[in-house]
Amino acid sequence: MKSVLPIGFGVALLAVWEAAIRAFDVPVYIMPGPLAIAGALGANFGDLMAGLWITLEVTAAALALAATSGAAFAVLLVQSRRLESTLFPYAVILQVTPIVTIAPFVIIWVEDIMAVLLILAWMAAVFPVLSNTLLGLKAADPNLRDLFRLYGATRAQTTLRLLVPSALPYFLGGLRISGGLALIGTVVAEMVAGTSGTRSGLASRLVEASYRLELPLAFACFVLLSAAGVAIYVGLDALSRRILRKWQDGSVA
Repeated sequence: MKSVLPIGFGVALLAVWEAAIRAFDVPVYIMPGPLAIAGALGANFGDLMAGLWITLEVTAAALALAATSGAAFAVLLVQSRRLESTLFPYAVILQVTPIVTIAPFVIIWVEDIMAVLLILAWMAAVFPVLSNTLLGLKAADPNLRDLFRLYGATRAQTTLRLLVPSALPYFLGGLRISGGLALIGTVVAEMVAGTSGTRSGLASRLVEASYRLELPLAFACFVLLSAAGVAIYVGLDALSRRILRKWQDGSVA
């Protein structure tokens, strides 16, 4: 029943959309209907899937880099409050700075366009992992900290056996957020960098289609990117639930 209602609403919305397009005779270069978009998707399916694959390659690489570097940096910062107060503000600055303002400099400094896309997507995705993991590391039970200290545990032992396990749910929560941000960062980077040719991602093809006023094709690109974003979130959510299945009931819920 939970899936029937949203699916039914979506089908009704598409029907109303198509009916309105036909009733008001809206030109396809202004607003295409769902049937025109589906036709463009079918006619260009192979080419669009090739572009989507390139976009997902960059997204996956950026997410993996964000997960490892963000978690490692959080473990580094939790070792010293002075170090955290010194470096964490720069991570915040990196997060709040729009990618489009940094992209021109990265494009000048880095020759490989795929490396440019990876850097920009990583910048968009790393902060949620960093901030959530850092929060989880600092949220470890103080009584357990005292117990570790009482038994003479080293800082490395305390970090690996207490802080890191305590931060796992927080890390996975940040990873779910970063998955969508990695895709968004890749899409924005492709649009700004202006990639073209056989190695261009789906966002570049969306921009090209919109410039040529091929709105059905542009909407088809949009549909595939949206579906990819949903799939990334669902996949990471399923991974998180699987890992936390035996963690605690509250984390799984």
